[in-house]
Amino acid sequence: MKPLFVVFAICACAALAETGSGLNTKKLELGTAGPIAFGPPGILFVGDSFNASLIAIDTGDRKLNKGAGTIELKGINQKMASALGTSPDQITIQDLAVNPVSRNIYFSITRGKTPLLVKLDVAGNLTELSLDSISHARVSLPDAPADVKDARGNSKRMETITDLGFVDGRVFIAGLSNEEFSSSLRSIPYPFTTAAKAASIEIFHGAHGRFETNAPVRTFTSYTVANKPHLLAAYTCTPLVTIPVSELTPGNKVKGKTIAELGNRNRPLDMIVYTKDGEDYILLANSSRGVMKLPAAKLESYEGITAQTEKQGVPYETLEALKGVQQLDRYDDKNAVMLMSEGGSIDLRTILLP
Repeated sequence: MKPLFVVFAICACAALAETGSGLNTKKLELGTAGPIAFGPPGILFVGDSFNASLIAIDTGDRKLNKGAGTIELKGINQKMASALGTSPDQITIQDLAVNPVSRNIYFSITRGKTPLLVKLDVAGNLTELSLDSISHARVSLPDAPADVKDARGNSKRMETITDLGFVDGRVFIAGLSNEEFSSSLRSIPYPFTTAAKAASIEIFHGAHGRFETNAPVRTFTSYTVANKPHLLAAYTCTPLVTIPVSELTPGNKVKGKTIAELGNRNRPLDMIVYTKDGEDYILLANSSRGVMKLPAAKLESYEGITAQTEKQGVPYETLEALKGVQQLDRYDDKNAVMLMSEGGSIDLRTILLP
């Protein structure tokens, strides 16, 4: 079984990024810059929850680089602030994504209230990606939630897109919709035409002891389970769920299979799948439970959790050496890149995949 994101992100046809892609060169207006991910070579997908839309940007970044050594960049938020002419307290890093062709690293950030995209090249230079005249395409999501507050006072609109990824010609988007079962997953082909309604997702949350339909997926990745493409999705408090890609059709109601409960009072932050020594693993960063390493073999063999439980299912190891990890992505075949908050400093570094 092999992780799908990396395969398709690297092997997608370069012509898709050049002709017939529906991209137009003009000024790009962002309401928010949230989750980001690379697709076909040079194409960066950006989630804009405020405008309930998905954007494809042609970065023009297609120069092959198989690996650029290690990264150890302390105080990256301070360096971003300096490059952008502001103070570190005005910089919030929302997400990062490695261009699998060039190994340049892209960030979606907020400077004050202004959404921006920033690139860190392999030479260590930080530059803002100018949006004044850039080749891009936008598709609107038809059933996004209204700008109303949930029970905790958070805007549902700002959770229209909580994560996204590109697999086999399609962008998958996790988040909320305006349906009664508001937890949603969308599948949008690229190049864009129009976006159909989302599929609604129901899961059993073992820590809460009930079925849930309104909690969004916080982070996901793609993996083949029992020879079929699935999404591995993690939710707050922290169920890990498998969802068949084939069921993510417009308007469908899908019941995910909860294969692990990894502990409550926790928010999953980011997740990748990788191969080491011939075995596949899941790496999951969390807000209060550190970075977990889980075996990815035979996920279909775990029974679905359907009763209240605190911890059960796929076993995991907590990597004690990795503290304060906020975001992560695969850097190359042997390394991951991580955004880490330690002692008041936000640092960027590569580590050997464990």
